[in-house]
Amino acid sequence: MQTITVNGVAIDHAAVAAETQHHPAGTPEEAAAEAASALVIRQLLLQEAARLALEPEPQCDAKGRTETGPEALIRQLLEQEVTVPEADAESCRRYFANNRRKFRSPDLFEAAHILFAAAPGDAAYDAAVEKAEQMIAVLKRDPGAFDAIAREHSDCTSRQNGGRLGQVARGETVPEFETFLCNLEEGQLCPVPVKSRYGAHVLRLDRKVAGRELPFESVADRIADYLHEASWRRAVAQYIQLLAADASIEGIDFGNGTPQRVIRSG
Repeated sequence: MQTITVNGVAIDHAAVAAETQHHPAGTPEEAAAEAASALVIRQLLLQEAARLALEPEPQCDAKGRTETGPEALIRQLLEQEVTVPEADAESCRRYFANNRRKFRSPDLFEAAHILFAAAPGDAAYDAAVEKAEQMIAVLKRDPGAFDAIAREHSDCTSRQNGGRLGQVARGETVPEFETFLCNLEEGQLCPVPVKSRYGAHVLRLDRKVAGRELPFESVADRIADYLHEASWRRAVAQYIQLLAADASIEGIDFGNGTPQRVIRSG
């Protein structure tokens, strides 16, 4: 790898290697490239803070963690040099009107299941699926037996409640389980075993409560924060582009990325 320099200041290979762990990517090469870009941005910002003679004034976050000197300098620089207006009510209402689906209370499901535990790829997995098929056949003949079968056979702690899971929302179960849950009718027994990373499930949906649209007033502050954050990130990206345009950067094809780990809003 060619040595990277920013206005004559070298970023050594060890620093890039250490930074790479913070940039998960599809390939090691992509991770290394993202890490190198992040370090270039960091160096640009620190050099600009030095040019402006800023002195670090570290702050603590909500968890009591104190900034390092470089972190404080970057925050102070961006607070001083990058400003964006607060989102006005008209912008917030327009965003709300164009994104109604984002502002709904979650769908809720009341379901019950019987789990035959097994790990995918394990020899016992096929046997678990077969047991689930057998129980589904029994329950088709005698739906009222679900409670007793769950208490006797389920490998989930919900067996103590006859397999009932209580209320669950989207995202609270594994995707393979949720897919079936969302497509069943109230009171319906899933006609096939639900195969998940935990094993084979016999699934019954007892009740579904559809989410409802939330009123603008209840989400206005959240929208304003989101729009302000989005504007701030765009402004920071533009600021970094200006710094990069005036800098001598060698050893890297430096793009316009602004890695989140380096660039944070105040």
